[in-house]
Amino acid sequence: MTHPIVIVGAGQAAASFIAKLRSSDYMGPILLIGKEATLPYQRPPLSKKYLLGDLTLDRLLLRPQSWYDDNQVTLKLSTTVTRINADDQQVTLSNGVNDSETIHYEKLLLATGSTPHWLPEKMGGRLRGVYTLRNLVDVNQMKPEFQAGRKLLIIGGGYIGLEAAAVAAGLGLEVTVIELADRILKRVAAPETSDYFRNLHQENGVTILENTGLKALIEEDGRVAIAKLDDGRELNVDFVITGIGVAPNTKLASDTGLNIDNGIATDLQSRTSNPDIYSAGDCASFEYLGQRIRLESVQNAVDQAENAASHILGEEVAYQPIPWFWSDQFKTKLQIAGLNLGYTDTVTRTGKREGSQSVWYYQNDKLLAIDAMNDPIAYTMGRKILAAGNNPGKVEVVDPTTNLKDFI
Repeated sequence: MTHPIVIVGAGQAAASFIAKLRSSDYMGPILLIGKEATLPYQRPPLSKKYLLGDLTLDRLLLRPQSWYDDNQVTLKLSTTVTRINADDQQVTLSNGVNDSETIHYEKLLLATGSTPHWLPEKMGGRLRGVYTLRNLVDVNQMKPEFQAGRKLLIIGGGYIGLEAAAVAAGLGLEVTVIELADRILKRVAAPETSDYFRNLHQENGVTILENTGLKALIEEDGRVAIAKLDDGRELNVDFVITGIGVAPNTKLASDTGLNIDNGIATDLQSRTSNPDIYSAGDCASFEYLGQRIRLESVQNAVDQAENAASHILGEEVAYQPIPWFWSDQFKTKLQIAGLNLGYTDTVTRTGKREGSQSVWYYQNDKLLAIDAMNDPIAYTMGRKILAAGNNPGKVEVVDPTTNLKDFI
């Protein structure tokens, strides 16, 4: 190719895309463009090991600088793409010094990720001491807040909020989680999984307030100090973390005229509506079991990016994942296989270890997904059962004497 393959966005998808191209002996030029000043790095440890100081920045990086040098990858960090000219296959860049640099591309990957929702400013969402948890800058800013005895309010009872709550409680902070819905994890998990994690957090000193919304955050001397809840209660707080979801970064794609449908719409080869532009990761949607979905996970970022690279290299491989996710909270490891979209029934299987269990999601008699809490055997077997397309009976799954291998 005469011009480079250009990647917009410097996260997990971008790094995996480049690695796939080079490991497949693609020798053409590659240009990586990222808003942040840092090389692509792991996101999941930010709210856990990195926040705790157990993981340093050099170990957080997906690849060291030397790898990009050795693989002849050109890096433009602290740089934003302001415009895509799809007709002429050009991108316009801005880095605060040169705001009109134009680069030609042969193929383009949009790996622009997602942005957390902020609380509205009128509710105190921009006060000092109010944070979102998405990138390295966010975590570096909030790290000094994590001191034993301080009062932390977490808004949103999803996985991000609960992971932050577990870290904070482990450090001796007084943690309160408020969730507007009638239970934590309602958007992503069955009541059985919600119950498991509610009990886990309460046993570790976290206060969980469900059916509870925020009315406003009140400041003292320009910094958040009080949280007014919609039930009339007022909480004294030292700082606040919001975990109220994310939105895919689609503006650049939309301005280019690409189809947007729950994110940047891609086909099963990870192509957008323009055949020379691909997309992968949190920003991209694709067809899955008759629905257009986005998967906000490391696994999806890696696999979808590799799928895009394979297609550029001439391989017609359809992207048909078996989704998997994980979450670490206190001493519990949650592993999820499949997607529970449209489930009608669940059954719970007790694991062999104390405190271990798995929740199996069905759509009538069809197995959709498994949540495994401290039960790696159930997770591993469940994922293999899903891959085989089998549907074990609910009675048999619940029976602890059943050997799950029999269903593979």
